[in-house]
Amino acid sequence: MNKFKNLTVYFNGEFLPWEEARVHVFSPAVKYGAGVFEGICAYMSDNGMNIFRLGEHLARLEYSQQVMRFERIFTAEEIGLPLKELVKRNGFNKTVHIRPTIYVDGTGESAAAGPVGISITAVERPRPTIAMEGCSVQISSWQRLADLSMPTRVKANANYNNSRFAAMQAQVDGYTTALMLNSRGHIAEGPGMCFFMVRGGQVVTPTITSSILESITRDTILTLCRDELRLEPIERDIERSELFSASEAFFCGTAWEITPITNIDGFVIGDGGPGEITGLLQKAYFDIVEGRTADKRDWLTPV
Repeated sequence: MNKFKNLTVYFNGEFLPWEEARVHVFSPAVKYGAGVFEGICAYMSDNGMNIFRLGEHLARLEYSQQVMRFERIFTAEEIGLPLKELVKRNGFNKTVHIRPTIYVDGTGESAAAGPVGISITAVERPRPTIAMEGCSVQISSWQRLADLSMPTRVKANANYNNSRFAAMQAQVDGYTTALMLNSRGHIAEGPGMCFFMVRGGQVVTPTITSSILESITRDTILTLCRDELRLEPIERDIERSELFSASEAFFCGTAWEITPITNIDGFVIGDGGPGEITGLLQKAYFDIVEGRTADKRDWLTPV
């Protein structure tokens, strides 16, 4: 039974029932993963539903389309209005995960740049228990894509096969998820989320040129460290052996929000639970997205 069957989808200019939003199996989107997407969260507060950092997400989606050389670019303005309308039409009252996808339709081959289609889906997403309890991580034998191979800083659909292999292997081996190294042997990111650690009281994260996504949540964490915790985060290369000197570690991303890492390759991080700085960042983050503190950075877009 399709649990989404009563939802509405925005599909190529129309609001359609979930099961009517279809792409042909022969399209480059299906054959080659010729598409880009965004994952965006909307949170319910006492003042209604608000979308978190919508402008930044849609700006990145424009950039992703340009990198993929699509013949038609859907602008932030074109996507923003139907996206908000879709959330309204579905009448959500809990946290929502929104996914606009731009893809190559038709019957072209792998280098086809069009025709270009658009879909926007939105589904309720409960917060996973690992967000508070923490997760176990395996250093993956699957190397993170290099920017010379695929555009790692954009959310291209085909990139996520790389993440899928790492995540599946970690789960087969008894871990929650994986942490990937880049082609230089330094820490990159998880399969769909960025990595932070605390060492010697300092918050450290890989550089934006470490074959990672240019993550909006990562930027949020860097801002919260400076503004709310009065800590100056460090962006630099991180070597694998450094992980075992970390007192805390966590992942961040739209779907993962801020998720503590409690052990890496079976090595317990800190005392095996969420760390103090991680907890402070979680509180600051959720207070903002759920409307308990003032939105002084204009990060929230009301629906």
